[in-house]
Amino acid sequence: MSDVVEKTLTALPSLLSLDSQPGAAKLSSTSKLGQLIRSITELTSKHEEEKLIHRELESIKEQVSSPNTSMRQMKELMVRAIYCEMLGYETSFSYIHAIKLAQQGTALEKRVGYLTVSLFLNENHELLVLLVNTVLKDLQSTNLIEVCMALTAVSQMFPKDMIPAILPLVEDKLNHPKEIIRRKAVLALYKFYLIAPNQVQHIHNKFRKALCDKDPGVMTASLHIYFRIIQENPEGYKDLTASFVTILKQVVGGKLPMDFNYHSVPAPWLQIQLLRILSVLGKNDQSTSEIMYEVLGESLRRAELNHNITYAILFECVKCIYTVHPKSDLLEKAAKCIGNFVLSPKINLKYLGLKALTYVVQQDPKLALQHQMTIIECLDHTDLIIKRETLELLFRITNAQNVTVIVEKMLEFLRISKDDYMTTDLVGKVAELAEKYAPDNEWFIETMNTVFSVGGDMMEPDIPNSFLKLLSEGFDSVEEDRKLRLFAVDSYISLLQGEPGKLPQRFLQVISWVLGEYSHLREEIEPAAVLKLLAKLLDLKKTSSETKSWVLMAVMKICDGGAGISVAQEISEIYSNSLDTVLRQKAQELQHLSQNPELRARVLPRHPGLEPLEVDSSLSFLDGFVSEALASGAAPYKPPHQRQEELAHTKALSLEPYGLSLPISLSSCSISDRQSPTLLSMSSGLSGDSNDVSHKESSTTLKLDGVKRVWGREGYLAQRDPVEEAAQVEVPSPIRSPIQQGEADDSHSQTATPVPTIECKQEKQQLASSLFVGLGSHSPVCLMGKSEPNLSQRFRQKAKGSVSSPEATDQTPNSLVSAPIAVDNYLSDNLLDPITSELTLSSPKQTLSQAPTNANGTCDEASAGSDTKGKDSFLIRDSGVPVPDEDEEPGGCEDLCLSSYLPAELTGLPHSEITPLCSNQSLDLSACHVEEEESLGLILFIHNSSHSDIQQILLEFDTNELEVSCVLDGLVQEVRSHSVAVCQYSLTVKKPSVHVEVVGMVSYQFPAGTPQSVPFSYKLPLTSFIRPLTVSTEEYGKMWLAFSNDTKQNLTLISDGLESLRATLRALKKKLPIHVVEIIGVEGIAACRLLRDQPCLIHCRVHAGTLAVWLRSQVPDLPDCLVYYCQRALLEH
Repeated sequence: MSDVVEKTLTALPSLLSLDSQPGAAKLSSTSKLGQLIRSITELTSKHEEEKLIHRELESIKEQVSSPNTSMRQMKELMVRAIYCEMLGYETSFSYIHAIKLAQQGTALEKRVGYLTVSLFLNENHELLVLLVNTVLKDLQSTNLIEVCMALTAVSQMFPKDMIPAILPLVEDKLNHPKEIIRRKAVLALYKFYLIAPNQVQHIHNKFRKALCDKDPGVMTASLHIYFRIIQENPEGYKDLTASFVTILKQVVGGKLPMDFNYHSVPAPWLQIQLLRILSVLGKNDQSTSEIMYEVLGESLRRAELNHNITYAILFECVKCIYTVHPKSDLLEKAAKCIGNFVLSPKINLKYLGLKALTYVVQQDPKLALQHQMTIIECLDHTDLIIKRETLELLFRITNAQNVTVIVEKMLEFLRISKDDYMTTDLVGKVAELAEKYAPDNEWFIETMNTVFSVGGDMMEPDIPNSFLKLLSEGFDSVEEDRKLRLFAVDSYISLLQGEPGKLPQRFLQVISWVLGEYSHLREEIEPAAVLKLLAKLLDLKKTSSETKSWVLMAVMKICDGGAGISVAQEISEIYSNSLDTVLRQKAQELQHLSQNPELRARVLPRHPGLEPLEVDSSLSFLDGFVSEALASGAAPYKPPHQRQEELAHTKALSLEPYGLSLPISLSSCSISDRQSPTLLSMSSGLSGDSNDVSHKESSTTLKLDGVKRVWGREGYLAQRDPVEEAAQVEVPSPIRSPIQQGEADDSHSQTATPVPTIECKQEKQQLASSLFVGLGSHSPVCLMGKSEPNLSQRFRQKAKGSVSSPEATDQTPNSLVSAPIAVDNYLSDNLLDPITSELTLSSPKQTLSQAPTNANGTCDEASAGSDTKGKDSFLIRDSGVPVPDEDEEPGGCEDLCLSSYLPAELTGLPHSEITPLCSNQSLDLSACHVEEEESLGLILFIHNSSHSDIQQILLEFDTNELEVSCVLDGLVQEVRSHSVAVCQYSLTVKKPSVHVEVVGMVSYQFPAGTPQSVPFSYKLPLTSFIRPLTVSTEEYGKMWLAFSNDTKQNLTLISDGLESLRATLRALKKKLPIHVVEIIGVEGIAACRLLRDQPCLIHCRVHAGTLAVWLRSQVPDLPDCLVYYCQRALLEH
């Protein structure tokens, strides 16, 4: 908070032009605000500050009320009032003057007025009505600054009831020529959606326009709205998935201006927001998830810089990959990323890895097995946050086989924890696990006793209530119910015989209820003995009035017979005159019930088969009383949440002064030369970047001599020796993974790693085998929130009626693309293309066989000598998309039959596997591509599966990335019944991208029918258009100087040593169609070309253990695409 105040006050002088020089960074010595701040900092007590502020407020009040005060003076008075309000003193007299300042004066004065109003008033303040006309006037102004100020005020504090008055004007600003106005208008609409979503439902189409805005800032602002509405209704925005994917591709590819970069990372917060949106859209939807697979892989690949913001992007990528419909290769990459985080010696990265592992372990429990020893070590970590997150992970993987060990670890942490939040959270988790997986009655009762003892009064009320409800309602077995209750009675009697004064109040309440209900089950114990134990609780000084009420209620249930009645009478006499009305009422009830056994038997029955009482939760029997009270003038009842809201709205700002909040170790703060109102700068020294502390000889500075430094960049430094407390400076290094960076920084980690002994290792291995039992492939696994098929819940409450649970049906969403088909190798080297389901490649040895063709390019199925079973091999969904039959191998009979119809001139050339593109009841369209030396051919197969001839066939292509030209004699006008037509096209890349897509539509007509059309798409990798380029070193040098589009990237070497460069280039050559020109020492050059004759040059150099790659070409996007494939090739080697 102090940093925010400091920045605000530092910016005020330039805003108000209070200094002698415009835009000065320090307060003018002659400004009254500067004098006020200096006067406050020189004070030595709170009382002196109050006197000074009260004098200042009186002076401000007198001046703002004077008719001779100019607008410039009013502006300065408002700023001083802001400062006093921020210190916690009421300045309500200035609110109306702030509104007047916003209504009058120049643009700078109006700006200060809007600022003051936004700080002073909340959206429910009654004075905001006076500002509506001003906002309306400023929104219609031609002055850009006034419009900006009005939109800012609207998005911060405008009341919900006034939205209809200004909504049309804000909508019009979405079409404003200035991008800053459009962005602020989107933010204002976002605020309207948050406070009154029903009032902006009609402008959702305008949100789509903002999403497509040419300015990245406007587009980014619209994502806030879309994230909210997609969370509420993801099905209604599935059609925007491709748009979000396209935006993310452009962001990841660095297409945004450099202003959006943060530490060389392109728009990281925008990437995170898009990943969150995609995770919501792709959840439980295979067809939508398939659209985003490519960009998710690209985001993972790009986010490799060793910086905190890239770690945040990786974390969101991992969450998105495990949220959408799973894909094996992406899951492997995400698991590898999680492993790098978990194994990192840096505390922040380790915490991030544990957080990600906790999130994904529900989908992949085996992932925890890979890091079980690391998780065991995190249980003993010195950082409590790491330990807490590790326990959260163990909570997620708990099952009936490891529950005892995990609960014991949680209880150990509870006993040493001093944080109230952590205690409350863990107590709830232990209680949930104990109820769900308890192995026996004894363990369950003992565990809950520990929970009640350790959790104390900080636990949620639901925990003891659920425990008592479980004991009361019982389970499926009557004998098990009796054993559980008997063990609870015995346990609680032994506790009361010990030291009950040390037990928490809620635990005493639970004990009182259990003994009152079930102590009669232990027949060998006299009721009088139990009553005496309960009477001791009433005599304890620490026993609260609420607990005494529980005890008195238990005494009512137990008192039976002579001795019991006498004890009850004594207790009732003591509390009959109590000042507490509840205790006095309970004592009177106890006295009457103990004297009348028949009445007590009716009021407090013990019959186990008694049906549950029906409770009138609406309290309708009090309607008459309520009506009479309201008629007499009583206030109507308000629910607690409504009372809290009204109480919160009574004050715009907290009037309590802020306390000085300093870190635990003042040595982690640095006193910088930059001046602040308190002469203390809370700058980046808080992170522990340096332990260099400069002192100023002044009475107002802090004396830090002799203070031990215990916090640093890596976290808590308590165990470090004084010698190791020297400041550590991180040296920039080449791009490495987090685990590699962690290994490089291992020499200056914050704690010395002890050498584990053999006994310690064996103990950890035994603990790991106990914790992670049940996570194997053949073991029944029950994660929190998932059902466990082979293990029933230990404590299952009795069914209140016969309730049938319908079985979940497996629904497969309609897909816009064909299902995945097996992918073979291309050119025996190309193993790096992460092709989506639209494209499949065949073996390089697969050749084309010649088939008899007709003059028009069609082939009869009978003349081909084979029975085409395309319709049998594919099931047609409602959407008309062909899906492989589950009973047949993908790419089976149909591929073999269609390949026989390929043109004769393509015989012997390698080709991709034939892929179905689209289908309906009468026509099936399939495709493959054929690699030639100077071209890439696209072959389309049109299969007429109807009983009528198809006429007027027209193939239209619509793609900006490719140039599609028809080969001679490739046009087809008619396809006879049950025959196949072949069309041949030549493809040329116009705009390179990692994967290019052929998009088009096939139109046709039957002799007696209406025209029909079916869209199709075919995706193929850019490497299909790449060929080796054979050049000399001299030619290479000339072309290198002529090309201007380049990209640089650091890649991982295949091996270490003198031959590392040759081995790496050899691996690249195996997987990419490149020609190695020459290798000299640690440098090498290679070349390739994009069809047709568009060279790309590659320069490689081994430096600092990495391969520095520099690509140049005359085509702008070609180097970026080839860098992607080079990196993929080395990663998959």
